[in-house]
Amino acid sequence: MAMVCLSDFEAYAKKYLPKIAWDFFAAGADDCSTRDENIQAYKRIRFRPRMLRDVSMMDIRTKLLGTEISFPVGIAPTGFHQLAWPDGEKSTARAAKAMNTCYIASTYSTCTLEEISAAAPGGLQWFQLYIHRNRAVSQQLVQRAEALGFQGLVLTADLPYTGKRRDDVRNGFRLPPHMKLKNLEGAFEVCKMSLLDPSVTWNDIYWLRSLTHLPIIIKGILTKEDAELAVRHGVQGIIVSNHGGRQLDGGPATIDALVEVAEAVQGRVEVYLDGGIRKGSDVLKALALGAKCVFIGRPALWGLAYKGEEGLQDVLRILQDEFRLSMALAG
Repeated sequence: MAMVCLSDFEAYAKKYLPKIAWDFFAAGADDCSTRDENIQAYKRIRFRPRMLRDVSMMDIRTKLLGTEISFPVGIAPTGFHQLAWPDGEKSTARAAKAMNTCYIASTYSTCTLEEISAAAPGGLQWFQLYIHRNRAVSQQLVQRAEALGFQGLVLTADLPYTGKRRDDVRNGFRLPPHMKLKNLEGAFEVCKMSLLDPSVTWNDIYWLRSLTHLPIIIKGILTKEDAELAVRHGVQGIIVSNHGGRQLDGGPATIDALVEVAEAVQGRVEVYLDGGIRKGSDVLKALALGAKCVFIGRPALWGLAYKGEEGLQDVLRILQDEFRLSMALAG
C-alpha cells in the first residue's frame, strides 16, 4: 500500500494495532467533540493565495528558542510509545533527529530519559513534565533531564485530573505487564493518575525555575488571559493545546484559540500549537495565524505503528513536502 498522506498511516494503525492500544491513542474526552473540532476547524480556514511570486527557492527552516530545525513541525509529547512499536520512544527520538526536528519526550514514556537521550545523541529534545503530588519525584525528573542534555522543559498545565475517555474506561485500560513507565519506576505505582497534583498554580513556575536553567514552555494554554499570565510568569514559550481533545470536551479547537493567544503575546515569547495537524497546508495555516512551529501527536504514533522509526520519518517527510508545496502554491 502506498503511503501518500497521513490518513493512510491512520488507517494502517487502526487496522493493525490491538484494539485497546488503538482506542487509547484515538481517545478523546466525553463525546470527542473537541478532538474532532481540532481537525474540522482547519477545513473552515481559507488561504488568499498570491500569484507570480518567485517560489523557485524556498527556505522552510525555523528556530525553536534559538536552535534551528529543518521545518516547523516537531513531535508532541504522547505517552506509551511501546504500545505502537517495540522500541518505543527510542525510535521516536531517532526519527526526530534524522529529520532534524524537536522531540518532546513525555513523563509517561515507556523508555527512560537516559535511553531516549542515548538513542539520538545531539538531537533536539525537550522534556514534558507533569507535576506529581510527590514533588521530589518531579524535581528529580527535571534535574535528570537537564543533566542528560534535554534543552527545554515543557510543563503540561491542562491535566489536574485525567479527562473521561470512555473507551479507556470500557476497556479497563492498563499498560501490558511487560511495559513500564520507566521514568517513574520505583517512585510509586503508576496508572493511578490521582498521583498528579491538582493544586498546581502559576506560582509553581517559580518553583520550577528554582530547579533548572532550562527554558520553560507551558503547554495547554487556550485563552488570552492565560497567555498574559504565562508571559508575566516568565516562561519562554507557550504551546496552544487542548491535549488532543482528551481533557475538557467543549473547549475551542487549538487553531481557533491560537489567534487570541498570539495577539495577547505580541511576540514576547514563542507560540507553538498542537492538535489537528493532518496536512502540510494545516502547518501553513497555523504559521499564518501566529504559530512559530506546530507539534504532531497522534500522527507520530501512526507512523511508529507502521514501521517504527522509518514510518515516523515517512510521516514527517510527507508533512515537510506538503508544507513546502502549500507555501509555493500560496505564494
